[in-house]
Amino acid sequence: MGAALPAGLVALLVWLVLVLGRGGFWLCRERDDRDEPPEPARWPSVVAVVPARDEADVIARSVGSLLAQDYPGPFRVVLVDDGSTDGTAEAARALPRAERLEVLPGAALPAGWTGKLWALEQGLRRAGTPDYVLLTDADIGHAPGNLRALVARAEAGRCALVSLMARLSCGNAAERFLIPAFVFFFAMLYPFAWVARRDRALAAGAGGCMLVRREALERAGGIASIRHEIIDDCALARRLKAEGPIRLLLTERARSLRPYGGVGEIGRMVSRSAYAQLGYSPLLLAGTVAGMALTYLVPPGLALFGGGGAQLAGLLAWLLMALAFQPMLRFYRVSPLWGLALPAIGATYTVFTVQSALQVWRGRGGMWKGRAQAMAPGSRP
Repeated sequence: MGAALPAGLVALLVWLVLVLGRGGFWLCRERDDRDEPPEPARWPSVVAVVPARDEADVIARSVGSLLAQDYPGPFRVVLVDDGSTDGTAEAARALPRAERLEVLPGAALPAGWTGKLWALEQGLRRAGTPDYVLLTDADIGHAPGNLRALVARAEAGRCALVSLMARLSCGNAAERFLIPAFVFFFAMLYPFAWVARRDRALAAGAGGCMLVRREALERAGGIASIRHEIIDDCALARRLKAEGPIRLLLTERARSLRPYGGVGEIGRMVSRSAYAQLGYSPLLLAGTVAGMALTYLVPPGLALFGGGGAQLAGLLAWLLMALAFQPMLRFYRVSPLWGLALPAIGATYTVFTVQSALQVWRGRGGMWKGRAQAMAPGSRP
């Protein structure tokens, strides 16, 4: 019991610092439907680049939503078919308004590139010289006014990047358990308000929807400059922040079209990049596991089984984390009672992180569509 009170006080301090000193990450204030900018006098040209590999089940809805954009300026879509075997290209070509769509067969993957980034590189080469490029995933659906709103915001702020955290699927119990927390943890790592500040080096993006000023992308070194990155959206955002303002916002205008299914499938999604986030460092992995235990498991442990001041500190920390989770739960329209489950959710994400490290050590890190893409620093080109 001698260590219980200090552990409880440290855990409580951690949550006080997170809530009061981490850019208000938990408040969900950075949204694309607030403080909407005026429309520009001239609508710039945009090309959407969509990398796709075996996406036949969603491609009609995702690319169809792009072709249906209510955008007044020049706009077209380049779909890069990255070796699909399920009829992805054919499904896209059959869409209405396909005159605005070009389906580009992808070339063989060169050494040192991840599959998605190589597909984006090919699409950008084909795009020519538009004012902006919209980099978006093949499983993201866009509301008809999304591009119009993105461009208006980018033009008003002279932004190098405007990125939207697409609303993820949250339909079944596993998704309600894990998906709001995924965005909550991401915002904790990369507070959206700090991303927008020029006096902070912190940068992040959400790869499902990224509107990029083409000239800024070229000055930043293009996609080739991040060709080996697993967390490619944040790597690109870091480079673009040196070229101009960037924004990262929550949105209802871009949505993931594919359900994640059960806990195992969500775990595989997280494990693709979790160890890369730690720089493939065993030391950082050990520190992260210890930190997650202190932050998420100590408070309920003390609240339920402690006594005296330790129990009070644990209870306060548990309540504070549950309250901090409420705005994200409201955004995803799920029960506020999930806030009390955040310790269990945090423990689950810790398991996913350890699994990510094990996959890298086994040579199967960053697994996506049959490709193991994670490369530890010593093996990068």
